[in-house]
Amino acid sequence: MGKIAMTAATLYVIVLLRAGGTFAVGWLAGAGARRSRFAERISSAKFQRVESAIQRWGAPVVAVSFLTVGFQTAANFLAGTMRMPLSRYLPALFVGGAAWALIYATVGIGALAALGALFARHTALGVAGVAVLLLGACGLVAYRRRRAATTAPDADEPGLS
Repeated sequence: MGKIAMTAATLYVIVLLRAGGTFAVGWLAGAGARRSRFAERISSAKFQRVESAIQRWGAPVVAVSFLTVGFQTAANFLAGTMRMPLSRYLPALFVGGAAWALIYATVGIGALAALGALFARHTALGVAGVAVLLLGACGLVAYRRRRAATTAPDADEPGLS
């Protein structure tokens, strides 16, 4: 078995366990919520329609969520809380997990290898590149926070309470 195939297989097992576990935790959280003080809200007609839609159409969302960063955990958890049937969830998990594992085993490992080679040959250039990425990320976070602060309604203004 080649290095990429072994990496992909390992990543596939990891993603199946992680995403399946997240689904299971969501299922348990949903069951707990249905027995809590939120049970009345959860039994509303609107919530039932949303739950039915997720049970029926959520599988493609779960499968595609593996191609995103940060959304896959939420998608798997919500699929669990909304009691998506395993007959719909498992195929989405297998297909989406396979795509995720293949992408990370090829592109992800390749990017890490290139980064390692850059650091080995041109350490200063590698450090500068990482510094630029970190500064860019910090700048983006600061920009978004400042923008959110200026667009949020001021609670002290009359009529906005």
